[in-house]
Amino acid sequence: MIVTWGSYGTYLVFVVLLVLAPGPDTAVLLKNSLVGGKRGGLTTAFGVAAGNSVQATAAALGVGALITRSQPVFDAVRIVGAIYLCWLGIQAFRSARRGGGALDIETAGAAEGRTRAHAWRWFRQGALSNVTNPKVLALYLSVLPQFLSEGHASTQTALLLAYTVVVLGLAWQLVVVAVVERARRWIRRPRVRVSLEAITGAALIGFGIGLVAEGA
Repeated sequence: MIVTWGSYGTYLVFVVLLVLAPGPDTAVLLKNSLVGGKRGGLTTAFGVAAGNSVQATAAALGVGALITRSQPVFDAVRIVGAIYLCWLGIQAFRSARRGGGALDIETAGAAEGRTRAHAWRWFRQGALSNVTNPKVLALYLSVLPQFLSEGHASTQTALLLAYTVVVLGLAWQLVVVAVVERARRWIRRPRVRVSLEAITGAALIGFGIGLVAEGA
């Protein structure tokens, strides 16, 4: 491993701070945890990790640099991501208007086929919320070079650093799911659930508007 343990330790501290910062992925995770309970949260977390893996691989292999250097492509991804986040936010608001949590799979005793359909939707939402966020790719491309020795960087080292973000991000999201599950009794109160879904909806729309505003 070309990167030293000392620099890797510094990198870990930096990544932990980045992972703990709330963003669109966290908002989607909370929305689906509120709606689908533990299963919804876990499925979304692994979806986010899958999307993050795609971006990490692209950054480590140099593909991401081509995307960020092409302004039209970068803007297209940014706009698609903004629209998608706003759409998810509107969905959360609609759920809140219906009384919140109309889809608690774990307590509703839904049929197996329907459960699988919802699981795929949660996974897809998690993956797309990450893949359509060009800020994640730009972050990889701005951070990784700082921890790679100039003239000695290797693809293996870049992949190690990139996948470290994926693993730590997944670990943090699993913690969030566990916390939500522990607070489940309180969260299942109709008024609390409606309020939380409305808040996550507003956060998602806010992140979407933020993506558009950054390119203005």
